[in-house]
Amino acid sequence: MKVSQAMSSPSPAFFEEATSAEIVNARMGPNVDPRLRRAMQILVTHLHAAVREIAPTHAEWRAAIEFLTETGQMCSDWRQEFILLSDVLGVSMLVDAVNHPRFGNSTEHTILGPFHVAKAPHYGLGANICLDGKGEPLVVRGRVVDGARNPIAGAQIDVWQTNQDGFYDVQQKGIQPEWNLRGIFTSDSEGGYWFRTVKPRFYPIPDDGPVGKLLARLGRHPNRAAHIHFMVTAPGYETLITHVFTPDCQYLREDTVFGVKRSLIADFRSLDDPAQAQALGFSTPFWAVDWDFVLAPVRAKDAVE
Repeated sequence: MKVSQAMSSPSPAFFEEATSAEIVNARMGPNVDPRLRRAMQILVTHLHAAVREIAPTHAEWRAAIEFLTETGQMCSDWRQEFILLSDVLGVSMLVDAVNHPRFGNSTEHTILGPFHVAKAPHYGLGANICLDGKGEPLVVRGRVVDGARNPIAGAQIDVWQTNQDGFYDVQQKGIQPEWNLRGIFTSDSEGGYWFRTVKPRFYPIPDDGPVGKLLARLGRHPNRAAHIHFMVTAPGYETLITHVFTPDCQYLREDTVFGVKRSLIADFRSLDDPAQAQALGFSTPFWAVDWDFVLAPVRAKDAVE
């Protein structure tokens, strides 16, 4: 049988192990978005290199595909298992670090996490966001300022945290009050804000799914260091997504999602002041933390975008 000239000529269309990534990347069309082209070239190159180095069996590769399938099937309106996977692999923190290098003395960023809920209730300054009455009372006070310590009035401070049992309200619908330990506050004319809550405690990320099983097989625990989430926004400034961590948590150095930065560890003080406690509606002792948020100005490229 006669072989055509096209079939007999070397062609990148035919698979070869040594040049597999180049063959796959050459298949892209000429009008692909340049950013997408570059991203896919890098991903394919590293993925093929990893496969060659690991040399997985067919059964192992099938298990990997089943793991990813199960991860997708675990996702719901309030639970994002792929975010958990990204978190425990340190990828979420790396993406955040690449996109939010520290600007001067601005407050450092950390990950959003999978349990932020938009449109939380707006409260007046001093409100208590703990609706289930559990936990050790805490008052949080501070200011929102720029790099020169000038006050930023009208900044929105979005707050959320787990309850004393280690769960966010969306994880316990029908058990916790709706919007428990969530709220949005607005800084005053001096950039000041304050609210009442409870001292955060460590808690495990949801570990009843494929990510939890992976952690167990890797000999890792699922616990997050004790923290309060914050998202701070103000016109002309970059959105700040960060945490404030307690200094006495045993998981500070081994937070399962690598979210702890040294600059975000606050000084939580235990106060035994009956008069101040009465004014706050607390029993004694109670906890207090002072924390200022330093916002970075919007960069020129971000303003254009």
